[in-house]
Amino acid sequence: MPAPRPRREGERRSWLRGAPPPRWVRILPAALTVAVIVATLVSPDPLDIGFLLGAIPPLAVLSYGPVATALLGAVVIVLQHAHAFRLDHPGNTDTLTISFVALLSVFVSYVRSRRDAQLDFERTVAEAAQHAVVPPLPEHVGPVHCAGLYRAAQRGTIVGGDFFDVRESPFGVRALMGDVQGHGLSAVATVASLLGTFREAVLDQPDLPALAARLDRRLVVDSSEAENSELFATVALLEFTPDARTVRIIACGSPPPVLLQDGKATEVRVTPGTPLGLGLCREGAYDEVARPLQRGDRLFLASDGIWEARDSSGAFYPLLDRLPHLTADGLDTTNEHVWTDLVRHCGTIRDDVTMLLLVPELRGDG
Repeated sequence: MPAPRPRREGERRSWLRGAPPPRWVRILPAALTVAVIVATLVSPDPLDIGFLLGAIPPLAVLSYGPVATALLGAVVIVLQHAHAFRLDHPGNTDTLTISFVALLSVFVSYVRSRRDAQLDFERTVAEAAQHAVVPPLPEHVGPVHCAGLYRAAQRGTIVGGDFFDVRESPFGVRALMGDVQGHGLSAVATVASLLGTFREAVLDQPDLPALAARLDRRLVVDSSEAENSELFATVALLEFTPDARTVRIIACGSPPPVLLQDGKATEVRVTPGTPLGLGLCREGAYDEVARPLQRGDRLFLASDGIWEARDSSGAFYPLLDRLPHLTADGLDTTNEHVWTDLVRHCGTIRDDVTMLLLVPELRGDG
């Protein structure tokens, strides 16, 4: 559950999900007003289209505040009675109807503006809380360059069940990426608990299996304290040696990392162990793999939201085939390229999507 990116939620948050209205919606009231006026002025005969002006205040509600809506309502009433435009010269009943619609539009605009302000405030609080739980990844942690990306599956949320972190320890740089049971806000407490335990355990646990056991114990305890709760998480744990020439990996029920080497993408062969939270992290429960690294190697970790994504025909997203071409522009853009390509290939994404790209900078070269 990495920290949210700056306000570039346009591709995820549409107008109907809280994003500002598009430009065409904002200019629609003025455009309709101009269209009616021009049509009446150029027509040789009077046009009975004055009723169209009655739609302007309701349209203004979509994007303007109460003051602007009130001004547009006043303009409508003035235009209806302006002889120069030869509109249908409404009687008292029509005028009262238009005035009532304008006043009602002002009230609706006021309510919408207050609700929008409250939603913006709540979203700001959610972003601040997420930053507190999961601060943005630094570009470098020791000799490892890091880049992460997260997209929540649940509409209207910026948090979910996927998470990652990279920390320096006395034993080298350690990283994890995982997925807890559930999505959205219901998973945040579990994510916060796991990340807090990870940040403490990386400092004193001597190896990755011991670190996994500490995380497993945390979930078991949390699950026992929550009524009718069965918490579990799939996690990949990595440890880079201080010179970044070797990486050790264990997989607790999670997909394996992908090694990008010499223009090819291959899965690192790691035997997946049991997920965390089941109380099964005993000694020897995980197959720890040590992989030597070369200069230029990259490790890419992806959540189930990528590995299990399918297109409309049911075909899985071909991550290993696409990944080498999507890394050509550099580290900082790789994750965004993968996300864009994933959406293009699959359309609707129904699961949380998380990516973590790690580039070790080898030390000790002669």
